[in-house]
Amino acid sequence: MNVSQAALVFVALAPGAVFGLLALLWLVGWVPPERAVARITDWMFSASAVALIPVWLGLTSSGTAAVTVEFANWFTVHDYRFPLVLMADRLSLPFLAMTVVLAGLIGRFSATYLHREPGVFRFFLLLHLFTFGSLVAFAAGSFDLLVAGWEIVGITSVLLIAFFQHRAAPVENALRVFGIYRAGDIGLVVGVFALHQWAGTASFAGGFPHLTASHASMLGALLLFAAAGKAAQVPFSGWLPRAMEGPTPSSAIFYGAISIHAGAYLLLRAQPLLARSGIASALVVAVGVATAIYGTISGRVSADAKGSLAFASLTQVGVIFAEIGMGWNRVAVVHILGHATVRTLQFLRAPSALHDYHRMDSAEGGTTPAAGRLEEWLPERWQLWLYRWALDRGHLDTILDRFAIHPLMLLSGWFAALDRLGMHRPPREHDDAEASMSGAGAHGPRPERI
Repeated sequence: MNVSQAALVFVALAPGAVFGLLALLWLVGWVPPERAVARITDWMFSASAVALIPVWLGLTSSGTAAVTVEFANWFTVHDYRFPLVLMADRLSLPFLAMTVVLAGLIGRFSATYLHREPGVFRFFLLLHLFTFGSLVAFAAGSFDLLVAGWEIVGITSVLLIAFFQHRAAPVENALRVFGIYRAGDIGLVVGVFALHQWAGTASFAGGFPHLTASHASMLGALLLFAAAGKAAQVPFSGWLPRAMEGPTPSSAIFYGAISIHAGAYLLLRAQPLLARSGIASALVVAVGVATAIYGTISGRVSADAKGSLAFASLTQVGVIFAEIGMGWNRVAVVHILGHATVRTLQFLRAPSALHDYHRMDSAEGGTTPAAGRLEEWLPERWQLWLYRWALDRGHLDTILDRFAIHPLMLLSGWFAALDRLGMHRPPREHDDAEASMSGAGAHGPRPERI
């Protein structure tokens, strides 16, 4: 293993190691002070940022397409195998750098913003776990390993939405997001399974040359379904404003920078599939354009700062999806990096920006009238309908409740009922016979269960 490969392993695994250490200390009953946790976080992210330099030098100086680290297979069954491969190429390296830099910025900001908050240690635990999942997803050399990082990002997102667990609204919204994530992840799991069946591998190195156009269309549609769920694209857009229940730093890192762009990264990795299918590419463009329009209209009636930023993120990610569908991969990557940086700073600035705005508004004696809008060209009846539609967020919450959340909750209730039925199974005749034969002995009859 050379220097660039060792550096890549360190970058991908360092947040997971810190999470494991802090979690072990918490399990044994000792919680480090806030200052110690903040310093450990600073050192880890600083070291990871420095470690990215030899990875970049190894990628550019060697002339190879990627810096790859191959470990043993996780398991092997006949022709199927699950290889553990880390890879840094010209697509994943910018995402790795973005994750390390912005997560380090959030960690530094949170040390002050969440000072003396009862759950500050829990927040840093989840921040390290989230960063580990993101780096694993971006550095994965196959769709198999990407699924592992994808799921870690999802569960940490849900836990941070429910960070203020003493209130009912964050917990309810977190459960809603969890249900939508579960529904979207079906597309990713089924897509990876189908990829193994039709292409024989899920590794990114092969490029899937043996896939037919029909298979590429089906796989592209499945991966788009998963990407839309993670990136809150139409019809899954309703959950993103609800995710603002979490702390401002988690909103910035998840829905301004990294998690919201994970779906776009998945589609960039699936670009060989999209290039073979015009249908899948057209679907990506259609979903992106519909989401951009939805985010623009709904954002204009949002009454809170974080909600407005959430809809602004929806609009930009929708445009990014359209760029990916049209094959503008480099434009999409540059757009993602710029949008993630700007949106993170906007989320972190939002609380103080509101304070400054109110001071300026009071000093000027009134609010500056808004400029003209395109919808003013529509008849007044249409304007009112459009306003009600945007105020209800396009009725997407109602649609998701009826076709995703409620069926999932009903299925969970059935499983819970089956579980309770199994726990309270009435005794059968041969159980009574066995109890009568072995229950009475030297020590008398056995006591009944309560």
